Amino acid sequence: MSLWLPVLLALFISVLGGLHLLGVFRRRRPKEPPLDKGHIPWLGHALDFRNNTVEFLQKMQRKHGDIFTVQIGGYCITFVMDPFSFGSILTETRSKFDLIHLKKQLVARAFGYYRLENEHKILEVTNKHLMGDGLVIMTKAMMKNLQKLMLHSIGTVKNQKEWQYDGLFHYSSNTTFRAGYLTLFGNETVKSMGSKEKAEEFDWVHSEELFNEFRKYDSLFPNLVYAMPPLKGKLEAERLKRLFWNVLSFKKTMQKDNVSRWVIDQLQLRQEQGMAEHMLARCMFMLLWGSQSNTASASFWLLFFLMKHPEALKAVKEEVEKVLKETNQEVKPGGPLINLTRDMLMKTPILDSAVEETLRLMSVPGLIRAIMQDVDFKMADGREYALRKGDRIGIFPYISVHMDPEIHPEPHQFKYDRFLSPDGIRRANFYKNGKKVKYFTMPWGGGKSMCPGRFFATNELKQFVFLMLVYFDIELVNAEEEILPIDQNRMGLGIVHPKRDIQFRYKLRC
Repeated sequence: MSLWLPVLLALFISVLGGLHLLGVFRRRRPKEPPLDKGHIPWLGHALDFRNNTVEFLQKMQRKHGDIFTVQIGGYCITFVMDPFSFGSILTETRSKFDLIHLKKQLVARAFGYYRLENEHKILEVTNKHLMGDGLVIMTKAMMKNLQKLMLHSIGTVKNQKEWQYDGLFHYSSNTTFRAGYLTLFGNETVKSMGSKEKAEEFDWVHSEELFNEFRKYDSLFPNLVYAMPPLKGKLEAERLKRLFWNVLSFKKTMQKDNVSRWVIDQLQLRQEQGMAEHMLARCMFMLLWGSQSNTASASFWLLFFLMKHPEALKAVKEEVEKVLKETNQEVKPGGPLINLTRDMLMKTPILDSAVEETLRLMSVPGLIRAIMQDVDFKMADGREYALRKGDRIGIFPYISVHMDPEIHPEPHQFKYDRFLSPDGIRRANFYKNGKKVKYFTMPWGGGKSMCPGRFFATNELKQFVFLMLVYFDIELVNAEEEILPIDQNRMGLGIVHPKRDIQFRYKLRC
């Protein structure tokens, strides 16, 4: 018996440790938010959360109020649903609420990339290319690539005035991805291909092939984030990652023409810090996905809503034509291509409002932080709650802000002028319970972690729609098309995707 006692004791301690890790012994302490662990050890509410995030969080909010803690896949996450309390999370120091810790895990899992310790310093230097004068250069390059892609295929059609048919999601995501890729990672050199025509044809074919592979990877991305890919999906993801690591390698990228300064600086600064070439390629894949995944779906939804609402399409079309006329430009057969500048894009308040409304409706980000120490968290109404080190804290703006009928009346309706004031400038005053709401939309996150590429992404989206409207007549094949069901797997990851594509048609206006 004495021989078995240590063994039984060790087994007992191991069982207790396992049960502790599963969250079996987790209990709500004094001053902590309501705790809802679910019925399945460790998993907790993970299945309900993944199946329909919005419905699950709304159910928890009705049950527990504006703050509650739920167990999801081994983590206890405290969700704060009161928009007036968001600032206390978004502006808190990293020593209390840290995003970097979670980012490291996500990018390692999804892209095989491991960050440098001074990553934030590199981003501070390189992000200048995504705003100000740097953005002017990027906008010009994007404009040229968009026009080449839009007009390339239709220029080969025998009768250019005939309707061309395509899936709207396919067309939008294909065009914006390929133009974005060529803008960021450059063009094949004339020297390597022998002529300008051959170099341009290579870019055309290569970007199309890469788009098809990118869509495959992007469809696997939600399961990679949640570490739940089936074996077949995991193997396919590894194949695709290796393909992109090869295409976006340091050597191949630096041999191209017209590579953006943003990409060049990202590569060179990391190389100077001693990052290995294989890790540089992984970083580039991460940047490509981050810059293009959400833009593709946003461009689809914006065009879809404009075509579904004729009054919105008319207003935006009249605005872009006015801006074009003010710069003494017009589209005519055999004439020069449009020179769409950043200054022109700054004069489109109606298009701006339509973009912001599209993002309000279709952007569903989940903003999560790691709780780095025990914290006394104070809500806007004065209530205080104790939060535990090792847990996570999150906000879900889609429910708390975007779909709040008091902040945005008729929140499920697309209103292209929702973000326009009566004098025709951007509206920024929205209220709840008689108080002004600071964070009235949050498609780009908020606080210190707000997406640094938001200006480039917005410009890319506006350029795409601007050029589509000045060059083409567009319409849905089925004018009575209902609002499409969305892919629930994308909830919490940015712009949602439609579950299926829809047909539209387009033809040159002149």
